Amino acid sequence: MSTVQGLPAHVLLVHFIVVLIPLTAGLAILSAVWPAARRRMIWLIAALATALAILTPITTGAGEWLEHRLNETDILRTHTTLGNTMPYVSLALLFGVALLVLVHVRDARQRPLSKIVLAVCTGVTIVVSVLAVVQVYRVGDSGSRSAWSGEMAAPASK
Repeated sequence: MSTVQGLPAHVLLVHFIVVLIPLTAGLAILSAVWPAARRRMIWLIAALATALAILTPITTGAGEWLEHRLNETDILRTHTTLGNTMPYVSLALLFGVALLVLVHVRDARQRPLSKIVLAVCTGVTIVVSVLAVVQVYRVGDSGSRSAWSGEMAAPASK
C-alpha cells in the first residue's frame, strides 16, 4: 500500500501506531499490576497487540515507499533508522502481552504461576511497554521534525 486517495499511506497509518502503542502499553502495564484489570481486559489488549504486530510493518513499508520519493536529509535518515526498529518493538510488546495471557490463563484454570515467574512476567511486560512508548515517541518526534523542517518539502528528483 503506497497511497490512500492520493495521500501517502504512511502519513495516515502512522497515526494508528502513535495512538495504539501507548494505549496498548498502558493497558498492558495496568493489567500486569492489577489482576482485576487483567481479567477484564486481557483479550482486548491481546487483540490490540496483535493488530500492532501486523500494522507496524505495513506502516514502515509505506514509510520506505515515501522515503524514496523525498529528498534525502540527515533528519529523514534518522527517522528511517528509528522507524525500522518499530516492527521489533511491536513484537516485543506482543511478547509482553502474551506473558500476561499466560498469567491470565493459568489463573483462570486455578493453576497460578509461582511468585517468581509472575514477577518476571510482570517485569518484562512493564519494561517492554515503557520501551515501546519511548521508542514511538522518538520515532514520531524525528518524523515530525523531518516533515516540518522544510528540508524535504520538494520531492526527490530520481
